[in-house]
Amino acid sequence: MSLIDLITGNAGNQVAEQAENKFGISKNQIIALLAVAAPLIISYLHKKTQNNPEEADKLNTALEKDHDGSILNNPSQAAERQDEGGSILNHIFGGDKTQVENQLSEKTGISMDKIGPILAMLAPIIMGFIGKEKQSSGVNSGGGLGDLLGGILGNANSQAQGQSTNPINDILGSILGGGSSSADSGNPLGNILGSVLGGGNQQSSQSGGIGGLLGSIFGGK
Repeated sequence: MSLIDLITGNAGNQVAEQAENKFGISKNQIIALLAVAAPLIISYLHKKTQNNPEEADKLNTALEKDHDGSILNNPSQAAERQDEGGSILNHIFGGDKTQVENQLSEKTGISMDKIGPILAMLAPIIMGFIGKEKQSSGVNSGGGLGDLLGGILGNANSQAQGQSTNPINDILGSILGGGSSSADSGNPLGNILGSVLGGGNQQSSQSGGIGGLLGSIFGGK
């Protein structure tokens, strides 16, 4: 399974439908949110594992203990694991969490009182995807996670660039169209992934790095 398969496939659609029913937000808005949040989370984890071997080991342990990928076969678990998802996001984004939520709320049209809970539903799905990729790639230590996460993003970018007709681009174009330069080229998913890869390489470990990454995705905001 690729990252794009996660966003456009059964797991992404099921959790989007579940969140739509729970929060009254359109399914397309939630899929658009997943399309931005998944590479953003993976990019930030990639940076953390590259900069800090201890963080890499902690992530490896968390994936082995709690995120074996089984949630992808039963996405209904996402609602049950929402509190866990909130803790995951707190750890990943730290002090940047409110800034991330503000910008995602603005761009997707999902209100601030709902963006956090919806992201918390999506987080276990994203972590489950990473855990499944870890297993299938035979990575069994924190030392291999940097290459794994970078490979996930790179492969998704290559796939997206070759799929300009993917229906996710219509969803992203309509949801992110207001003020998002990525909606102008006809391949917004490819541009989001390209911005994440470019922003991730330049991202500093200082506070505000995620804000800069979001700015690169959303056109220099």
